[in-house]
Amino acid sequence: MTQQSDHRTLAVPDGLAGERVDAAMARMFGLSRTRAADLIAQGLVRLDGAGVGKSDRVLPGAVLDVTIPVEADPLAVVPEIVEGIKIIHDDPSIVVIDKPVGVAVHPSPGWSGPTVVGHLAGAGFRIATSGASERQGIVQRLDVGTSGVMVICKSELAYSRLKNAFRQRTVDKTYHALVQGHPDPLEGTVDAPIGRHPKADYKFAVMADGRPSVTHYSTLEAHRFASLLEVHLETGRTHQIRVHMAALKHPCVGDLTYGADPVLARRVGLQRQWLHAVRLGFEHPESGDYVEYESEHPSDLAHALDVIRDAH
Repeated sequence: MTQQSDHRTLAVPDGLAGERVDAAMARMFGLSRTRAADLIAQGLVRLDGAGVGKSDRVLPGAVLDVTIPVEADPLAVVPEIVEGIKIIHDDPSIVVIDKPVGVAVHPSPGWSGPTVVGHLAGAGFRIATSGASERQGIVQRLDVGTSGVMVICKSELAYSRLKNAFRQRTVDKTYHALVQGHPDPLEGTVDAPIGRHPKADYKFAVMADGRPSVTHYSTLEAHRFASLLEVHLETGRTHQIRVHMAALKHPCVGDLTYGADPVLARRVGLQRQWLHAVRLGFEHPESGDYVEYESEHPSDLAHALDVIRDAH
């Protein structure tokens, strides 16, 4: 991809006569001295058609030619069709998708991979403009490493009503999680606040001063090495199920970030945590009818579950 650049030409005003080139550029073009010096070092600055050093002096009326590369915005939405995203439902208010693993919901610093909002833009969907520009229409998120059903809002009315429904905890969010061992009791509730991990900023942990977080779980299948749980989220904290299961000493199979056994992960062929959003139910923001959407286990999770079922 060719980088865009901004080309500017200005004559040095009398008031800057005798200034160093980097200082004059900083004043004339609104740059920092460091940025000006960097552009000079890259050979992107010419004074009366000739190359310059940052400490050269400028004369009044001399012409400064500067080429300023435009730095890419890490939060810009890049329209791009993403293979594997399935449209489950589409109407004028909402679009419901089945998100594959390895896709972020929206752009963020440090993420250069595919995104849900980029796919929808590339596929010609018009999304609600409420929310931060890179998160427009987004009322819920799934981790990059978590797959499953999610809803995005197309109208402003849908955005405000569904945002409120998530905030009021009236949305039914159901996940399946394959966790190591056997939770005791077989069904229960984890009510433990979650905050940023004190030693690793990419992780979260149960913290006394964290945000209230409530997870309900029940065991669907118990096998020798792992149990398949149905999980209902009351709150929606980042990594909530992963953190709560790890706190119970039953991390999601394959979730190496939160203490899962790498040997078991390899044995079942998993490159990510076994966690899938299987159902999402809510009052439709336009009609008021209760609607529910489902997503089947994707092939990597289905294979891992089969291996666990067959293990003796």
